[in-house]
Amino acid sequence: MHSAASRLDTRGVRPVRRVKSVCQLSLMKGRERYLVRCGVGDEEEAIAQLMRWAEDPDLDFDWFDAAVLSRQVNQRLFSRALGNDAETETQTQT
Repeated sequence: MHSAASRLDTRGVRPVRRVKSVCQLSLMKGRERYLVRCGVGDEEEAIAQLMRWAEDPDLDFDWFDAAVLSRQVNQRLFSRALGNDAETETQTQT
């Protein structure tokens, strides 16, 4: 059985290339592209930026988009905690 969290992990997200010590996430939504780059230790600020975008009524970026990208940032932290330093750039389309 697949949970909603399992579907959230892979919905529209694909690896683009490997970069060491940098996480780059992008979301293509209609004609808008949202790009977040964060280095080691900057994950909290990256998630804060996603929250600001979700709160901005002038953007087509919603809380679901923030959740999808925040999940990717958290996966990066988990991967680093396990000793995997190679990071993945991901691109998401909704």
